[in-house]
Amino acid sequence: MGLRGIAEGTVLLLGGRSEIGLEVARRLAPGQVVILAARRSGDLSEQVTALTDGGAAAVHCVEFDADDLASHPAFLEKIAAEYGQIGVAVVAFGVLGDQARAEQDPAHAIAVVQTDYVAQVSVLTTLANLLRAQGEGQIVVFSSVAGVRVRRANYVYGSAKAGLDGFASGLADALYGTGVHLLLVRTGFVIGRMTAGMDPAPFSSTPDQVAAAVVKGLHQRAGVVWTPRILRPVFFGMRLLPQAIWRRMPR
Repeated sequence: MGLRGIAEGTVLLLGGRSEIGLEVARRLAPGQVVILAARRSGDLSEQVTALTDGGAAAVHCVEFDADDLASHPAFLEKIAAEYGQIGVAVVAFGVLGDQARAEQDPAHAIAVVQTDYVAQVSVLTTLANLLRAQGEGQIVVFSSVAGVRVRRANYVYGSAKAGLDGFASGLADALYGTGVHLLLVRTGFVIGRMTAGMDPAPFSSTPDQVAAAVVKGLHQRAGVVWTPRILRPVFFGMRLLPQAIWRRMPR
C-alpha cells in the first residue's frame, strides 16, 4: 500500500441502504468484491443490482445490526475470514431522529445517540484493531456540520455527531503510521431519503456529490473532507457568532 490510492481488498459498506454509502461503493465497485451489511439483508436486491451493474466482481449481503454492540467483533472477524482482507470500510449507518420527540422522550434521545455515536465507537474501535492487524486498510467516517457547533434546532443529533467527530479525529491520529487511513467526512445538508420533507439548507449537496468527494479523499489519503468545501470557511465564521444569535439558528 502506497501513501496514496485505494487500499486493496473487499469494500465493506456498514449501512447497506445508505444512499451516500452506496454511491461511494458504486464508485469503488469495478472489479471488487463488495459486502453490504444491513438489517433485513435479504431485501437488498435493488442495491445489489446497482453495484453489479457498476462492475462489482461480486456483491454479498450480510445481516448486521449496528445497535447490537456485542456482535461487532465476531461479525467483522467473520467478514474478513469469509471474504478476505478489507480494503475500504465505509461506516454509513445512522439515524436523524425526531428532535421534538427526543426533547420529551429520553428513550428516543438515547436511541439516536446509541446509533449515531455509541455504535459507531464500537464499530470503529473493532475495525481499527482489525485493519491494524492487516497492516493496511481505509475507513470512511461520516460526521456532519451539525456537530461542528451544535444548534438548538437539532441538538440531540448534533451532539452525537460532535462526539463522533472528536472520536474519529483522535482515532485518525492513533492510526497514524500504522498503514491504516481514516477519512473523516463533514457533510452539510444532503438532499436524499433521510432528509425527505425537510427544506434544504444553504450549500446543500446530493449523495452523488458527497460520494465523489469521498472517493477523491480516499485516493489522496486526505484526513478530512468537507462537502461542499465552502462549508469549512462558513463554519469557521459560525463558531464566532454570539450564543444569543446562534440559539435562534434554524436546522
